[in-house]
Amino acid sequence: MQLSDLVQSLEQRKHAPTEQWNPPYCGEIPIQIDQNGDWWYAGSVIQRKRLVQLFASVLVREGDDYFLVTPVEKVKIQVADAPFMVTAWKTIESDHQKVIQLTLNTEETVVLKDPSQIILKDDIPYIDLGQQLLAKVHRNVFYQWLEVAEQSVTGSVTEMILHSAGKAFVIGQVKAEK
Repeated sequence: MQLSDLVQSLEQRKHAPTEQWNPPYCGEIPIQIDQNGDWWYAGSVIQRKRLVQLFASVLVREGDDYFLVTPVEKVKIQVADAPFMVTAWKTIESDHQKVIQLTLNTEETVVLKDPSQIILKDDIPYIDLGQQLLAKVHRNVFYQWLEVAEQSVTGSVTEMILHSAGKAFVIGQVKAEK
């Protein structure tokens, strides 16, 4: 299988065509996404995975605000950190090269193919999913990555690097103390 075919098949995010809709703003609803990527409604965690997936499919970000958008309404929700969480990963073979495939808390999959997909915020890696949406890398996944990462030292900076799709991905940096 070609890398481009793999990426296309895995990254068919079930996201609605929200960019084509311009509904009126209808206020805020009591939905929150906590720092662990759990979705809450009126103080109770939403247990139904399908409902979370449905809400995630219409989630948009505008600046620092998050909204659920349908063709007829736009409602604001609260997000503590990132709306998604990378909960699992594996290395797969594609085009005779290793590719890292990520699984989100919504069961969607993403392939690491471009180093710009990893964003470090306060030494925590996040994955850019496009459309201004981020997925925070779960601590367990991050520790697993650190076990297999290569170290690259440049001057006083040590970078932790993963390889996927023939490219290097910096997942963390440590500066030597002087």
